[in-house]
Amino acid sequence: MLLSATLSLVRHVEMRTARVPRDAASEEMTFEAAFRREFDARFAPLARYLARLVGEPESAADLAQEAFVRLFQRGSMPDDPAAWLVSVAHNLLRNERTQITRRLRLLEQRGGELAPRDSGPAADAALDARELRVNVRRALDALPERERQMLLLRYEGFSYREIAHALAINETSVGTLLARAKVAFRDALGGSASAEVLGA
Repeated sequence: MLLSATLSLVRHVEMRTARVPRDAASEEMTFEAAFRREFDARFAPLARYLARLVGEPESAADLAQEAFVRLFQRGSMPDDPAAWLVSVAHNLLRNERTQITRRLRLLEQRGGELAPRDSGPAADAALDARELRVNVRRALDALPERERQMLLLRYEGFSYREIAHALAINETSVGTLLARAKVAFRDALGGSASAEVLGA
């Protein structure tokens, strides 16, 4: 479903470009080309970042796609598109979490139960990988939100400048704050597992 929606967005860009009158085409093409370039460069890293942040790849891909839809609807590129996209995605995530919390409260009030998720294959390697993912998720959840966001953005290849803009912090502080976040993550995760995850 995500792939078809993404392709639909790209087709919409192509159709819109085809309908632009010749004299306005150069201005529109500039945005269209910039949008396409930004989409190609940033969609996958943004979706992966959000997947690590929320723990659900499908939901993360939907959030990333919606951030790009908002960028397209804006009709012009912001000064720092990567930071703008991350900020929009954070706002969308906050809105989604609020809705989920409300729905869960309603379910609890009505006595509804959530069905347990399937645990997947029972092979030892799969169980070890799942256990590591659960431990990493737990360690990330134990961190303050800003530290979690910084680690995940850096892991996805965002520059210090992009992280600073996305999280509204001073660029010169990013290195120090990231170092502290890594220490907190290692402490929360524990010994050998943290070395494996952080590549240390």
